[in-house]
Amino acid sequence: MLVPLVDIMQEFRKLDYEVPAQVILCFVFIASHNPCHSEVLCHELGLTRAAVSRNTDWLSDKHRLKKPGLNLINKEVDPSNRRRMILSLTDKGKIIAKDLRKFLS
Repeated sequence: MLVPLVDIMQEFRKLDYEVPAQVILCFVFIASHNPCHSEVLCHELGLTRAAVSRNTDWLSDKHRLKKPGLNLINKEVDPSNRRRMILSLTDKGKIIAKDLRKFLS
């Protein structure tokens, strides 16, 4: 059934009514692989570096349009490879991930 997907989308719309599906996809992937590298999102989700950057900015504390982000993930430069970011859930992100799991069980 596709109803859980609708429920997940609705939960994100409570956070931001205009949140794109790609942002939700990135969050679900990060939550499932916490922490992970930005390169993994490019490879596994078939997104460009620019798309990953744009979508993860929306999920972090600062949206790229100088608006507050959702503050669901942290983005830190990977000290072993400064061209990639380490993406991990914030405390708020962990709560949202836990809440979303109820729709999938």
